[in-house]
Amino acid sequence: MNNSELIEIAIDARKNSYAPYSNFNVGAVVVTDTNEVYTGCNIENAAYSPSVCAERTAIFKAISEGASKIRKIIVVGSEDFTFPCGVCRQVIKEFASEDCEIIVVNSKKEYKIYLLKELLPNSFGPENLRRKNV
Repeated sequence: MNNSELIEIAIDARKNSYAPYSNFNVGAVVVTDTNEVYTGCNIENAAYSPSVCAERTAIFKAISEGASKIRKIIVVGSEDFTFPCGVCRQVIKEFASEDCEIIVVNSKKEYKIYLLKELLPNSFGPENLRRKNV
């Protein structure tokens, strides 16, 4: 599936967003290392902290269905380019392949592609917990 098709799917996923407090609707798509596609939308809660972003919804759906690595994430917000928040970036780090692309979308024809290491430099991940003390 090409990026244009994935962007369309993310735009459709955004329609399911539940954002009555922020009115900021987000849709996301993740593509796994086996090319399976999972969608997500943001889901808010009046208590705010139980809210979950679209990216994490899609990632958790993929992992709960047996996926092991995410290789691409598409994020479509309500306006302008919408980047993953810090919590989402950390979750992406946990489940992403080394060359994971993060695509932020402004419109169907205008998007930017980043690698996770560009959005989360000097990150802390599972590999850091396997190191021996020096």
